[in-house]
Amino acid sequence: MTGPNSAGATPPAAASRAATATSTSTGTGTGTGKGPSTGPARAATGQAGPARVTPGTAVKPDCLQLDALGPNGPFRSRERLTINDVTGTPMAELSLVPRLFVHRAMAALRKAETMPAEERLAALARAAEAFEHGAPAGIPTDEYTHLVSRMSGMPISVVRSAVKGIARSLTGAGDDAGCARPMAAVESWRDPATREGRAVWTRRAEVFAVHAAGNHPGVHSLWPEALALGYRVAVRPSRREPLTPYRLIAALRDAGFGADQVVLLPTDHTVADDILLAADLSMAYGGDEVVHKYAHDGTVLPQGPGRSKILVSGEDWRPHLDMIVGSVADEGGTACVNTTAVYVEGDPTPLAEALTERLAAIPSLPPEDERAVLPTQPVETARAVEKYLLDHAGDATPRLGGDGIVDPLPGGGAVLRPAVFQVDRADAPQTGIELGFPCVWVAPWSAKDGAGPLRDTLVLTAITEDARLVDRLVDDPSISNVYLGDHPTYWMRPDVPHDGYLGEFLMRTKAVIRD
Repeated sequence: MTGPNSAGATPPAAASRAATATSTSTGTGTGTGKGPSTGPARAATGQAGPARVTPGTAVKPDCLQLDALGPNGPFRSRERLTINDVTGTPMAELSLVPRLFVHRAMAALRKAETMPAEERLAALARAAEAFEHGAPAGIPTDEYTHLVSRMSGMPISVVRSAVKGIARSLTGAGDDAGCARPMAAVESWRDPATREGRAVWTRRAEVFAVHAAGNHPGVHSLWPEALALGYRVAVRPSRREPLTPYRLIAALRDAGFGADQVVLLPTDHTVADDILLAADLSMAYGGDEVVHKYAHDGTVLPQGPGRSKILVSGEDWRPHLDMIVGSVADEGGTACVNTTAVYVEGDPTPLAEALTERLAAIPSLPPEDERAVLPTQPVETARAVEKYLLDHAGDATPRLGGDGIVDPLPGGGAVLRPAVFQVDRADAPQTGIELGFPCVWVAPWSAKDGAGPLRDTLVLTAITEDARLVDRLVDDPSISNVYLGDHPTYWMRPDVPHDGYLGEFLMRTKAVIRD
């Protein structure tokens, strides 16, 4: 979601709620050595069958080796990226595959036969059990959640919740995908209704690609629906947090999906577009630049900033304060459904002050602490986010965070503290600035402002009794979801669309009549 409310230059990559991030390369070659057959082997001196590396580049001890997962199994390339934790300590090496590998992998997906529906759904259910309770790729769930928390800076409680969410999405992928099927259509030409003539719901294509985000593990709860629908799937992971898709695809393969059904293709930026070009249909996460790049390409579904909002009109905001605070800070403020701007009919100052008091009380803790709420980033990254915020705050009144939002931790890394800024008009450009931590812009609103400032929104929570306004909000094509009353912007349910149903993009109907 994006639009005219966006303000100025693109935020630094790690600042976006739809961002990917880069890491440091440890090699420059594009070799063809294969990795081990199972697990993200921990590199060690003298390890049997070491992957080839660029001459002069040592394999880092105690680092997870995250191989590409190609159609012939794991692949460890000569070119690898070091993935650091929030303190700057190396945690993993991610193999980057060359262009030739990408094209061979995509050709293998295209050549593969689609698994029968019953087998697909059974394999998804087995993968769900393994992902939540097992040790796919040799990584038990407790170890995985700790690693992802340290790697991404996401509070560990959020990562644990994401594990459950991904597992549930795998189990329910068939039913969830089916929510997009028109009521008049049937799932198969074999349905008896086709003898009289009926619409059949069928795939638009065969190969689906995903350019994944790294801001939250939960982004990987959506694309498994494509597997449920019979697509072969290629995932390019974010280099900010590639462990979730690595472990998930390992679970899917262990559960019965062949290596020619789902692949993991880490690449550098020069090769990334080749994956989308070689696929039939794709989904790409990113900022405004990604949305604009693919806005007129009917084969790519862009997933951009959410710029979710809350409107309080005609009611006292105080009974809704818990909901508003939660909408801003839940999930560490990193998700596209977190509230970016709050509009208040009348004077917004009392609400801005109440938000400031509540958000300021959240403690700064390392991400693996069970009580952590706020996200953590390397200090240099956090300073870049802070600079962007302060450079673009303009004439907004700082209620919280005006002196900075970076709080270094004793053990390394820095917490991104909440920020509350107040603007003086509903159409202030700052309200379109979405950052990957609890950052909210509080603005006045009146009936004469209408729906304009509320447009270009993934989720809009509207506390209002104005039915005519609600009509306009629901009818507005730039507002994806409208929640009326005391419902946080982060509310979601699998059978309710997030930004439309994925099946709307992947599927079509065709007429079938038979004797």
